[in-house]
Amino acid sequence: MAIIKPFKALRPQAQFARQVASPPYDVLTSAEAKIEAQGNPISFLHITKSEIDLPEDTNPHSTAVYEKAKENLTAFIKRDVVFRENKDCYYIYSLVMPDPQKPGGKHRQSGLVCVSSIEDYENDTIKKHEFTRPDKEQDRIDHIKATGAQTGNVFLTYRNVAALDSLVNKWISEKSGIYDFTSNDGIQHTVWIVNDTATINDITELFAASVPCTYIADGHHRAASAAKVKMELGKNATENAGFFLTTLFPSNQLLIMDYNRLVKTLNGHNSESFLQLLNENFLVEEIGSDAYKPTQLHEFGLYLNSRWYKLTAKEGSYSDDPLGVLDITILQNNILSRLLNIHDQRTDENLDFVGGIKGLDELSKRVDSGEMALAFSLYPVSIEQLFDIADSGNIMPPKSTWFEPKLRDGLLTHLIYE
Repeated sequence: MAIIKPFKALRPQAQFARQVASPPYDVLTSAEAKIEAQGNPISFLHITKSEIDLPEDTNPHSTAVYEKAKENLTAFIKRDVVFRENKDCYYIYSLVMPDPQKPGGKHRQSGLVCVSSIEDYENDTIKKHEFTRPDKEQDRIDHIKATGAQTGNVFLTYRNVAALDSLVNKWISEKSGIYDFTSNDGIQHTVWIVNDTATINDITELFAASVPCTYIADGHHRAASAAKVKMELGKNATENAGFFLTTLFPSNQLLIMDYNRLVKTLNGHNSESFLQLLNENFLVEEIGSDAYKPTQLHEFGLYLNSRWYKLTAKEGSYSDDPLGVLDITILQNNILSRLLNIHDQRTDENLDFVGGIKGLDELSKRVDSGEMALAFSLYPVSIEQLFDIADSGNIMPPKSTWFEPKLRDGLLTHLIYE
């Protein structure tokens, strides 16, 4: 069974929470982070993207950047912007945002913030579905070692358990949050502290009895980095270094959005010949100028020459195994590789990705500008597909899932040293 523990969070004073909380370090470039933190000396970006406080030509992976992160974190603590909890606690983190799938509706998800076992990560009790890049791992390894802190939360999910759902919902309904604010992007963030010993024990026991494994939804690099820090520390590793910062959301609450594709060239085809070639594996229907958003699996939208088309994969054009049945795989095998000479989505410079949160207008805008030649809209991967891939030991193609809303950095940090 999966092992989780309460922990002593390093967290902001309530009056500073909104200012401290920042977008995840890996969704912003250095330039974007500098703009985001402008005029806010206690944005957590001064710790997670500390190059913003150094000359513009500073290499973001230089020793100076990690030393600056440590300096800034120490200053936050000394100025009492953040403090460390005096006992091990669980926390509940709830996010509310406009529901992109239900106009006028709201999407809410509430997760348990805890620390998860690195041993579970290493023995695949915590299941993965993505490869990691060594350069991205090394960045967070250096950051953790310099600061002694896991500042990036790993987003885990699990097949929901009714008793756990009930306990979390009861706590939310009966207690007041320690933080409650709405960020500039319109997302409401509320955090409750679970500091009652009996309830802490109930959560730990329920989890141990009911959750055989968890799945990384977002944060593969953060998890891998934490594991490698523990390995590098060896005999000097503290007990805290054997765990990493996670927030666990039940699978029935997750919102997975589409992750769409843009392609720069037609690989020597003209529009007519390209559309003709698509007929071999797809039913092709011209939609017109209105953006086409797929309504079910194995449907795709294509934007080409100011026109939208609906593509429906023909039966027999894809396999039924957990990986082959993914729409990303169908697109890769039958269009990107076969027709456009794009064989590695991780590295091919002819391909770009757009998260569904930006909408389909972003696709048409970039094609109409001449920057890109065509775009594909996809139906979101389901959580069950993600589970099937992870359970089968397979790896999803890159940029397969876009989860919203995003957890904020800085609200709850795990220190690996006492």
